[in-house]
Amino acid sequence: MKHFDVIIVEDNRHDVEMILDTLADKGIHEEAHTLANGEEAIDFFFGAQGCLQQTGARLPKLVLLDLKLPKVNGIEFLRRIRSDERTRHVPVVIFSSSNETKDRQDCYAAGANSYIVKPLDGDRFSAYVADIWSYWVLMNKTSYNENY
Repeated sequence: MKHFDVIIVEDNRHDVEMILDTLADKGIHEEAHTLANGEEAIDFFFGAQGCLQQTGARLPKLVLLDLKLPKVNGIEFLRRIRSDERTRHVPVVIFSSSNETKDRQDCYAAGANSYIVKPLDGDRFSAYVADIWSYWVLMNKTSYNENY
């Protein structure tokens, strides 16, 4: 299984394209992998062919997670990734259109590292993605993998 620095869990195809376009502009889109719902995300980590089952596999430096997902929503996936010792420390940034206080509180209570509301303006959206990538992938040092 190929290693990816960032896993994007997002069901909105337009948002996925904007995220990947931003990463492509920075020359880093190949280091990202997209999943369309929480069920795919759980399978990516914990399934029979998931990254945790692969010898020598590295965990991503970041999960960029939408909150309102089909099949398994973002908060359920967040709880699952935090409940496993192997994935507990993977940084998870919620990138959602929801600005509801309860959503933010629930995400932080479940272990989100950050909660960012998606801006409607395309330029600001791209700037946010670039800033998220810069901080969480380039600057942030993880404690769970010495290779980073």
